[in-house]
Amino acid sequence: MDFHVVVNGSHDHTALFARMHGGGRVSVHDWPEGGKARSWNRFVFDLGLAPARAWVFVDGDAEVLAGSIDALASSLNRTSDVNAASALPWNGRRSRFYQSEIIRTSGLFGDLYALSGDFVERMRGRDIRLPEDLISDDGLLATLAKTNLVDHGNWQDRRVVPCMDAGFICEPVRWASWAGWKMQFRRMVNYAERRFQDQIMNSFITADGPLRLPRELSPLYREWVSRFEPRNTLPWWLFDRLAMRRIRRSSVVHIADAANSGQSAAQVRDCI
Repeated sequence: MDFHVVVNGSHDHTALFARMHGGGRVSVHDWPEGGKARSWNRFVFDLGLAPARAWVFVDGDAEVLAGSIDALASSLNRTSDVNAASALPWNGRRSRFYQSEIIRTSGLFGDLYALSGDFVERMRGRDIRLPEDLISDDGLLATLAKTNLVDHGNWQDRRVVPCMDAGFICEPVRWASWAGWKMQFRRMVNYAERRFQDQIMNSFITADGPLRLPRELSPLYREWVSRFEPRNTLPWWLFDRLAMRRIRRSSVVHIADAANSGQSAAQVRDCI
């Protein structure tokens, strides 16, 4: 079993700690650029890592419960068409709700999940990468796993297996501190933007399969933002509106960058 720690733009000495306490068994990849999807692509596609029976991904703020890694790997072997296995959250006020939703929908939580070696090798062989500015990896990976890298017409929930014997806990939000409230507020706006990103992603997978996924989503924001609608329930209406404002700002910045490079926004979009 190989262990890797990916540090992407962190300044909390994670890389140093991993090198000091890894016992020579941990490979540390310390990259200055942030972005989970960008780092996911670099790790899976660009390091030249050997094929594996299973790939297990853990967020830096998640604590893996004992036995979870083996349980996830075993779940991948349940049937030949399983592409992914998902662990369950075991702490937090809404953990029971999230557990039931993962089980009901065959969902995938980015904090802890596993992909089969065969699935990863097929992604590598076809160079199916995540858009680099994708906020979260789990939604798109779940879709790719359930469609078996084809399109929505090939959707099968059973290709993602919720693993009852695998779980994780995360540090709870510190509601008594202003920093905790700010962190949760930013997280909710990110969740809202992720929902809009999923709408863009679904259009690509439905129409063309995953081979033509865009390298980035921000060049597409300008043509998509007029189609987005905030949900009509609080507090999601507020977070959706804030996410839409952020998306509009991102599209303006992208157009300005394109103009500075001598290209129109359409030219930049067409070359992706």
